[in-house]
Amino acid sequence: PQMEPGAVVCRVAPSFIRFGNFEIATARGDEALLRQLADFTIARDFPHIDAADPARFAQWFREVCVRTATMIVQWMRVGFVHGVMNTDNMSVLGLTIDYGPYGFLDDFDPHWTPNTTDAGSRRYRYANQPAIAQWNLERFADALRPLFADIEPLKDGLGAYVDRFNAEYRAMLATKFGFPDFSAPHEALAQEGLGLLTDAEGDHTLFFRALTEWQGEVPRDDAAAIAALGDMFYDAAKRDAQAAAMAAWLRRWHAARHAANVDVAATQAAMARANPRFIPRNYLAQQAIDAA
Repeated sequence: PQMEPGAVVCRVAPSFIRFGNFEIATARGDEALLRQLADFTIARDFPHIDAADPARFAQWFREVCVRTATMIVQWMRVGFVHGVMNTDNMSVLGLTIDYGPYGFLDDFDPHWTPNTTDAGSRRYRYANQPAIAQWNLERFADALRPLFADIEPLKDGLGAYVDRFNAEYRAMLATKFGFPDFSAPHEALAQEGLGLLTDAEGDHTLFFRALTEWQGEVPRDDAAAIAALGDMFYDAAKRDAQAAAMAAWLRRWHAARHAANVDVAATQAAMARANPRFIPRNYLAQQAIDAA
């Protein structure tokens, strides 16, 4: 045994009530406690909902679903991967809490997870987070079922999650790529761009910052076009293999924005808000820990 440096880390949030708190009460068959906890949560954390309204539980559940959808869209926007999305790590406030082995995407890999214990199934991988959030909300609905005379309000809340996520996700991707909307041609270009980014092992954050700060036309020379993206590739061989396709995509992307008559200054400002310049990269955190 020997003395070692130590630290205490304090996580803060307005509330740490999670889906799992309600699952416990239901699993124990304690409907009185379930109702008490729901009423307490509404009164303290959702004061805009009338505590005397018979429909309060339906309003509350729907709002939790909508808040969760918005949160997941923001995770996807910045490349955040929670890593441990069980129901006991899901906040009823739609906040990001209890992210243990979390991480941010470096190279764009939809199947990446920072959780080594999840390496086999990759259940909590980046691309699966929207579906896992929906699955967790379904388990939350199961837990709240004793508070409802019928399931229609619960189905309505779950539908609101899907509707809100789809709408905000599409709007978010359109903004990241600098499109005024997410019409079919723009969506196809976006999905193709993400596919090329995956194949070329390009950095998620640096790619979108390069698009944000793009000035002028795309060079006709493929190598020059790729060089304009900056130092965003992790594998030179994959970069070279995808150079022609990536350069061709950049020209179509630029042409699509030109055809849409976007306000360049306003679009770049919106892209800058959607595409962070910096993210907490794990290797930099590790360097800081080693230095400390």
